[in-house]
Amino acid sequence: MIMGLAKNGKRNEAIEIFKEMKLFGVSFNEVTLASLISAYSHLGGSYNGCMVHALAIKAGLEMFLLVSTNLVLIYCNSFRLGDAKVIFNEMPERNEVTWNVMLNGYSKMGLVDLARKLFDRIPVMIVDLVSACGRLVALDEGQQLHCWTVKTGLECYVFMQATIIHFYAACSMMDLACLQFESGRKDNITSWNALVAGFVRNKMVDLARQVFNEMPERDVVSWSSMVAGYAQIGQSDSTLELFHEMLESGVQPNEITMVSVLSSIASTGKMDHGKWVHDYIHDNSLPLNDNLSAALIDMYAKCGSISTALEEFHRLQDRIISISPWNAIICGLAIHGHADMSLRVFSDLQRTHIRPNSITFIGVLSACCHAGLIEQGEWYFDSMKRVYGIEPNIKHYGCMVDLFGRCGRLAEAERLIMRMPMRADIVIWGTLLAASRTHGNVEIGERAAKNLAHLEPAHGASQVLLSNLYADVGRWNEVSLVRKTLQSQRLKKLPGYSGVV
Repeated sequence: MIMGLAKNGKRNEAIEIFKEMKLFGVSFNEVTLASLISAYSHLGGSYNGCMVHALAIKAGLEMFLLVSTNLVLIYCNSFRLGDAKVIFNEMPERNEVTWNVMLNGYSKMGLVDLARKLFDRIPVMIVDLVSACGRLVALDEGQQLHCWTVKTGLECYVFMQATIIHFYAACSMMDLACLQFESGRKDNITSWNALVAGFVRNKMVDLARQVFNEMPERDVVSWSSMVAGYAQIGQSDSTLELFHEMLESGVQPNEITMVSVLSSIASTGKMDHGKWVHDYIHDNSLPLNDNLSAALIDMYAKCGSISTALEEFHRLQDRIISISPWNAIICGLAIHGHADMSLRVFSDLQRTHIRPNSITFIGVLSACCHAGLIEQGEWYFDSMKRVYGIEPNIKHYGCMVDLFGRCGRLAEAERLIMRMPMRADIVIWGTLLAASRTHGNVEIGERAAKNLAHLEPAHGASQVLLSNLYADVGRWNEVSLVRKTLQSQRLKKLPGYSGVV
């Protein structure tokens, strides 16, 4: 009520309501107090500034960002810039509004030099620039900005320290991220979280856990980063164990936590765990954003219950605003051999405002592979760039090689490999070799095996396939030679590969 009145210019009414609150002993929080200070700031007078400042100190709310900013405002409006500056300098954090209020105060008093010095210290743009350098992995430019923050004294602020840690982590320079952490303040959880997230990002999960264990306090960000770390490296047991520790500690997970947990369960195929997590989401009214919806659909699909995945998708369909849940169901249906249904869902997607992405077409092309729909597959592959402006990546080419191979069109598969804008990997050559054996094409099979041997000399699986291909066509001398090579070189048998998903 007070905030609404203050915003609508009914400042005297807001002040009177606050007085009634005090009279009846009704407690108030930082939002209420900030609204009161804002109302008083427009009435002017140094007395009002001192009064609400004292009230903030007495209530223990003076260090809240919103309260401190409005105290700076009331002192600036009363032309008491000395008091405003004291509060400004003591603030542990400032936002863009705080800096603008102080700048405006100097400007009103005609203190141009002080305003310019303050303007040169504004960190908001620097935070954005350093973050951008991290996203672009622009190490040199980011380090120049880091140097500037040191010279201007901005490095000491917690938000700046965390930003620099994130930057170095994004550039895979964890030694420098650690150095920044060690040189800064450790009384704020933000820097600890930045370091944990940095180690997780660089797949140094054991080191992330060491920092996590040393943290003086943890919030949902800390727990979520660590849970995500274990999920990313496939340590499902550790993921679920840490998740339950999180619940026992009294920290409620958010959507980000639950996505990692569901991803981990999906990799194990433990449906009972997945249902328990789904119930937890429902019972605790966690908002189902698109990422969490996609994780639920993916979990049910990978745990073998494609019907439940489809039910969940249809239940949420009207609320979906991004491509992730569509991708989860399209790929899930394709993997389970429901090619027609997968392509029907893709047709439904095309009638919405949501644009497909590269993952969508992996599912679509996989569906075509499973169903042997070569003409449709070629059309979808061509439409990626022609209609949607999506450049096919190596996985899309792998799907097409697999599709041509399954249909016995090995020459076309080989020509496609030769035309690829990137170098073919062992998955693609292995797919072609397997198809060559299926269709008894020794000539193409030999070339595929040769390219495999060039990429991975110890790839024993390719030699086994080649040996079986020779055996299928009765070329026993070649079979003997390949098997002698296998024995003499002690080639390793690598896990199987799939060119689909």
